[in-house]
Amino acid sequence: MTRLTPLLLLAVACSAGAVVIRDDVADSEYRVAASAFPALVDLPAEGHGVLIAPRWVVTAAHAVAWQPDLEVIVLNGAPRAVEKIVFHPGYKKLPQDIIDSAMKSGDASAVMEFLASSDDVALVELASPVTDVVPVKIYRGSALGKVVQIVGKGATGNGAMGHHPHGPNRTDLRRAFNTVSASEGRWLSYVFDGPRTALPLEGIAGNGDSGGPLLVSVGDEWQVAGLTSFKRVDGNPHTVRPGKYGQINYAVRLGNYLEWIEAVIARDGAADTQRSAVAPG
Repeated sequence: MTRLTPLLLLAVACSAGAVVIRDDVADSEYRVAASAFPALVDLPAEGHGVLIAPRWVVTAAHAVAWQPDLEVIVLNGAPRAVEKIVFHPGYKKLPQDIIDSAMKSGDASAVMEFLASSDDVALVELASPVTDVVPVKIYRGSALGKVVQIVGKGATGNGAMGHHPHGPNRTDLRRAFNTVSASEGRWLSYVFDGPRTALPLEGIAGNGDSGGPLLVSVGDEWQVAGLTSFKRVDGNPHTVRPGKYGQINYAVRLGNYLEWIEAVIARDGAADTQRSAVAPG
């Protein structure tokens, strides 16, 4: 993981951090209590997920790929044992040679192209059903043009300065809002606008918010439309500071993965039932 760190802290919103905010709005306006979104999962050290069924958490694949021996996540302040991780078959780890080339040349375009081609989604099966938190529904409509709520505990800063590329990458829970500017295929994306055109609580995900939700309001509930995945880096990865105004953030569009998610949950649920049926009494 050490060799990945310099570029991934710039290119990928990975495993630790919080929401980056407007420079002209007080940080206190963005902070929220943990009870504001109890279905938010904290991965060890950094990164998030969302409870979508009593035994299932959806997250960004890269947020758990570097910790395949994941044993415990935290949900609603309590540790929950992990049964297993299921990666989408289209997920691809970023190769070291692409990282090395980008760091040497100062051109991150190949990294961006690779990240955009990967199915960055995974499911975490819990050992026991969660009974004290209501799972969040996956949003099934088009999020294009929708205002989304971004939730996370990762790196924080403001749009004028960005945030420090080396953390800290786990802070207090914050939420911000943004407008989905593109929604097709694997991805939702949004731009961090400056104060003149920004929403009152405009923001962008920070490093360490990977796997955290983009939420759409449906009636009186919030549904999860996407999961924070990566920020676009245009220019030299050595000098680009993450979280500044104008940056584009990409989120996994969960509507693109509904069939796979439902199939995995149904298949593994049936297998669990079968194992229980043949287990010795």
